[in-house]
Amino acid sequence: MAVIDYLKELSTAEGISGREDNIRNIMEKELKKYCDEVYTDKLGNLIAKKGNKGPKIMFAAHMDEIGLMVKYIDENGFLKFTKIGGINDQMLLNQKVIVHTDKGNIVGVLGSKPPHKMKESERNKLINYEDMFIDIGAKNREDAQKMGVEIGSWISFKSDFDELGNNRVSCKSFDNRAGCAVLLEVAKELSEKELNCQVYFVGTVQEEVGLKGARTSAFGINPDVAFALDVTICGDHPGIKLEDAPIELGKGPAVGIIDASGRGLIAHPKVLKMVKEVSNKYNISVQYEVGEGGTTDATAIYLTREGIPTGVISVPSRYIHTPVEVIDTKDLNETVKLVSSCIKELPNYFQ
Repeated sequence: MAVIDYLKELSTAEGISGREDNIRNIMEKELKKYCDEVYTDKLGNLIAKKGNKGPKIMFAAHMDEIGLMVKYIDENGFLKFTKIGGINDQMLLNQKVIVHTDKGNIVGVLGSKPPHKMKESERNKLINYEDMFIDIGAKNREDAQKMGVEIGSWISFKSDFDELGNNRVSCKSFDNRAGCAVLLEVAKELSEKELNCQVYFVGTVQEEVGLKGARTSAFGINPDVAFALDVTICGDHPGIKLEDAPIELGKGPAVGIIDASGRGLIAHPKVLKMVKEVSNKYNISVQYEVGEGGTTDATAIYLTREGIPTGVISVPSRYIHTPVEVIDTKDLNETVKLVSSCIKELPNYFQ
């Protein structure tokens, strides 16, 4: 499989925070083909190791996606829900979703009060998620329960993988199935004969709700250096300025210098030096990012134990945390090249 095939399989599979089993199963099957050791830790992180000598490097790609969870079934069979992860309420309305139950998957639609019955003052306001519901076609509460829905049933967004123009593709959950696809492709390409370090490929859990899996897996591995593989927002479309998000599709992977204005990760200078010199040596186009908004697994990793030199390598993505995220496949391939090249050069920087 090529990296784009990994991306398609992973992004069309479902797995919200705490329910990453489908994604872990796909990744475990592939990693067992290429790694010396593959196991799942107590929290659910998937950890694969390749190489038995030299410094330890960890690559973490979170497996979870944003989603919803059933918190109440009303007497008419409509589902009320809570959000899992950072979701903008205006993105939710009129979306199709999949409710996952022990009896199988159920397609539902997100609805709200019809605009025809709204007062003028209501029409000009954003609808909060608390005022929405999910319609699965149930006749009443008992019918919904017979279909398998219960309190705690998890919900993912229904989305197709589509090819756009100019090497661009769109689907849900490129955040962060793109990072997972890169991780699998690097593991496949990496020649153990040429390996002078110990590489840990980690699919982490529950990143979207607090970077939880990254913290526990990094503690167990205790690497000499680490990277989070993720996606980052672009400023190359209407509604946002490049000066606010100076990352563009098609111009290569983004390397984080800081995020959350320094409240999150401040990338280790030695890590940045390695990325800069490696990208120049292997002629890889790289974009650099000083972020003010969110953060990644790297924030949890670099504060583990006595501290771990850590960086972030991201695939640029438009419309993150929606069912229609967009990436450029050229960026995906260049990210694979950058990660692989850093592994080759690692002993020159970390011993």
